[in-house]
Amino acid sequence: MPKLLVATRNRGKAEEYRRLLRRLPFQLTDLVEEGIDLEVPETGASMEENVTLKATAYARASGLVTLADDSGLEVRALGGEPGVRSARYAGEGASDRERVDFLLGRMANLPREKRGARFRCVIGVATPQGRVELVQGQCRGIMAFEPRGEHGFGYDPVFYIPRLGRTMAELSLEDKNRVSHRARAARKARAVLRQLYKELYHS
Repeated sequence: MPKLLVATRNRGKAEEYRRLLRRLPFQLTDLVEEGIDLEVPETGASMEENVTLKATAYARASGLVTLADDSGLEVRALGGEPGVRSARYAGEGASDRERVDFLLGRMANLPREKRGARFRCVIGVATPQGRVELVQGQCRGIMAFEPRGEHGFGYDPVFYIPRLGRTMAELSLEDKNRVSHRARAARKARAVLRQLYKELYHS
């Protein structure tokens, strides 16, 4: 079974993708398992640019079909911030809690009706030859006034989904994998990967 490299060192994210992409004809691996030390700076002005940079660079370096993603939180009242800067919003090296606290501080005076937001995920699948295909998914919600829940990572504890009555961090992994932006993008990526498998290994 050919390998599919998930371009992350985040073991939580790698495990999420193992669940989201199970039953595909690929053996999932990640940067840690493959011993890949290459750092690809996310210098793009958009998630799409960052994903293309990462997917093509790691596919070339590893010789493997590679999946890379970039996801971000976009708050309407903040003009779409933090967006592409979600991981660096509170400065380089900030913890998840520090990023959450910084964001809540920026939104301190906003009432519930002005706290609309969405999580957006862009996934790129690249071949070592330089071909890359992009898909995306999104999940809409409201920013909570304080963190709730123990699951997930990043901004999950303050992203409230009204129709479920819970924050993303209060969902089980199974529930999260039904509604999250990453899950929705991954469903589209599954179709891309199945087609790629046919072309590369059964043509």
